[in-house]
Amino acid sequence: MHSRKPFYILVALLFISGLVSSIYRGIEHNIPFLPGEQVQSWAIDAKVSFNGTGDAAEVDFALPNDPAFDILIENASSPGYGLSINEDNGVRRAVWSIREAIGNQSLYYRVTLVPTGKLEVNTEEPQASEPYLWPVTERSAAEQIIEEVWSRSASNLSFGQQLMANINDANQSQNMSLLLSSNTKTNLFVNMMSTKGIPARIVYGLSLEDQRRRQQLQKYVQVYHKGTWELFDVTNNISGRNDNLVIWDSSGKSPLDVIGGRNSQVNFSMLQDTRPALSTSIDMMQNAQDGWDFSLYQLPLEEQSLFKGILLIPIGVLVVVFLRVIIGIKTSGTFMPVLIAMAFIQTTLLTGLIGFLLIVAFGLMIRSYLSQLNLLLISRISAVIIVVIFIIGLFTLLSFKLGLSEGLTVTFFPMIILAWTIERMSILWEEEGPRSVFVAGGGSLFVATLAYLAMSNSIIQHWVFNFLGIHLVILATVLVMGQYTGYRLTELKRFKPLAGDK
Repeated sequence: MHSRKPFYILVALLFISGLVSSIYRGIEHNIPFLPGEQVQSWAIDAKVSFNGTGDAAEVDFALPNDPAFDILIENASSPGYGLSINEDNGVRRAVWSIREAIGNQSLYYRVTLVPTGKLEVNTEEPQASEPYLWPVTERSAAEQIIEEVWSRSASNLSFGQQLMANINDANQSQNMSLLLSSNTKTNLFVNMMSTKGIPARIVYGLSLEDQRRRQQLQKYVQVYHKGTWELFDVTNNISGRNDNLVIWDSSGKSPLDVIGGRNSQVNFSMLQDTRPALSTSIDMMQNAQDGWDFSLYQLPLEEQSLFKGILLIPIGVLVVVFLRVIIGIKTSGTFMPVLIAMAFIQTTLLTGLIGFLLIVAFGLMIRSYLSQLNLLLISRISAVIIVVIFIIGLFTLLSFKLGLSEGLTVTFFPMIILAWTIERMSILWEEEGPRSVFVAGGGSLFVATLAYLAMSNSIIQHWVFNFLGIHLVILATVLVMGQYTGYRLTELKRFKPLAGDK
């Protein structure tokens, strides 16, 4: 006897591979697991303005590159200017240039951001910044404050929190008042951190709020702590980061540099919007242009529409296998119910049932006459096919004349399958009687109806098209059911007399 261990290993590999690949696709590409999910997006307009001096002008503006937000769409409006976007070690900057800039100049940059939820990103430990050289008049005061705060801390994070609280203390010491008289709170915080060799950097952030205009970038400080950068809003005495803050620039440079202009500034306007999660994920994948992404959305729309129907067939097959192998329902033809269910998707269930019954009934009447002619099988089947086409055409024409638009959809029925169904039912009628015909025909319609309900479910349609690994799970399930050799549930009624009366 052959060992079944390789078979079970194969089934387990198919099931696990399909499940893992589907989960990975949902997490990595942000494909929603349920249809109809929505995500929030932010449309941000940045307006760069300055006064041209009449000479050549060059504007260097930092672009967002925050792991907490994905860039969905970005574009710039700069009539008469040349534009290039440079990227160096993850730092993105837009450079506008023109030979002559006179008077008021305005440049626009628009970006649509989608939150990713990655507020904390693990990074390698940066090199410690060089100790800040304090002026002679400030050195003693700074050292006293730093040592006092250091004694009350246990880590980079706690030192930063204690130091920020000390800087914003309402009852400031004379030493702190001296330091703040010549330093901003943010710069003083960074200088004190660097004095202790703690990696800290100034970043520029934009606080997102719906329908806000003329907003500007604010200074924040990031302190390295146990593999992540912790955010400090020293001015407002707030530690930690909220969901609606975009780290616009973390390069350590000025976010806006203008050569050949005066009075430069950048103002931001923002608007919150709601987008379908699936459409957003598709746009993000197309922007990424990942060569290893085997998404069906890369195909032309015509092929996508075709595959949306084809990929539903395994669901119908799974239903048929379960109902025939486990339940024991008899059908006319092995997978004829799946094709009928596919037709029901186009016709709707009620219209499809009525159309199927009428076509088969008329076809059986014609077939009963053909059986009297003693035709060869090929000729008889060919005649039935022609008759089925004539019947479908007749029903379609009558439905149009009567104004019944639902009747026009009967053309979606597979004509060859209907012809073979009529032939099989006719032979079954002659050999085993009408009861067997009604059992097989009723079983086929019942299975086709259940297959239709499964295949027309919006969640299942979403899964089979967006998570191709699901088909490996279906294959594994079909293989397992194919090993079943026990009694069908419909056969258990034969053992009812053995149970006796209780």
